[in-house]
Amino acid sequence: MLIARTVADLRRHLSTFQHPVFVPTMGNLHEGHLNLMRMAKPLGDVTVASIFVNRLQFLPHEDFASYPRTFDSDGEQLRALGCDVLFAPDESELYPEPQTFKVLPDPALANILEGEFRPGFFTGVCTVVLKLFHCVFNGQAGTAVFGQKDYQQQLVLKRMVAQLAMPIDIVTAATTRAADGLALSSRNGYLSADERAEAVHLSLALNALAASARAAQATGRMDVTAAENQAMDYLRARGWQPDYVTLRHQHDLSPVSSPDHEPMVVLGAAKLGRTRLIDNTEV
Repeated sequence: MLIARTVADLRRHLSTFQHPVFVPTMGNLHEGHLNLMRMAKPLGDVTVASIFVNRLQFLPHEDFASYPRTFDSDGEQLRALGCDVLFAPDESELYPEPQTFKVLPDPALANILEGEFRPGFFTGVCTVVLKLFHCVFNGQAGTAVFGQKDYQQQLVLKRMVAQLAMPIDIVTAATTRAADGLALSSRNGYLSADERAEAVHLSLALNALAASARAAQATGRMDVTAAENQAMDYLRARGWQPDYVTLRHQHDLSPVSSPDHEPMVVLGAAKLGRTRLIDNTEV
C-alpha cells in the first residue's frame, strides 16, 4: 500500500489508472469503515482511502482537538484489506492557505436536522469532500463510497456531485452495527461501559417510530408529531438529551405529515453523557 502525503504524489501514482474508487475517512477506523473498503474493492481498478480530520466541519466547542487519531493501526487495517493507496495529508498540505473559498450546499437540505444543530457542518463537509475529490479523481470518472449512518451527509454529497456535473458515482453502504444493534461510530469510543450498554436505546427508539410508520402506511392515520415526541420522551426518560427524532421522506428529508407508500426514513441525534450519537432506519 502506497502512503501519499502530498497531492502531487497522489496524482502521480493514480495517473496510470482509469477508475479510482475512493473511501474518505477521518481515521480511527472501525468495522464500518472496513466494510466500505470491502465494498469499494471490486468497483474500480485502484482503491484509495484518505485519513484527514477536517477542522472545517467542527464547531468551536466540538471535539476537533481530542478526536482520536490512530494512524498506525488504521494503516495496518487498510493494508490487510488490500487498499492500494492511503492519502494522508497534513493540514498544511490540504489547506496551504486559509480556505476562504467554500462550498455552500442547498440550504433546504443542509440547514435542517444536522445542519440546524451543527451550523456550518455541511459547508465544511462539502468543501473538504470536493477538495478531496479533485485530489483523487483529478477530473476523471470514479466512484466514492460513503456510509448510510451519515444519511443526510450522503444525500447532500449526491446533490453536490449532480449539480456540479462531476463524473463521480456515489455509492452508499448499509450501516454496520454491533450485535446489539448500535451503529458503529468512531465516537462510540467516548462512551463509558454503562453508556455503551445504554447506547442501543437510540436505535430502539428509531425502530419503534419506524414500526409505527409502517403500520400507519395501510391506514394513512398517524399523529407523526406525537409519535416523534414520544420517541424523544423515551430517550429523555433514560437520561439522553435528544436533538431530534423525526420521520422524513427519503429523497429530500422533508417532513412526513401522514405516512403513505413513499419511501421514508427515521433519523435521530441525541447526546448520551458527553457523547452525541446519530442513527437512522429506512421505512
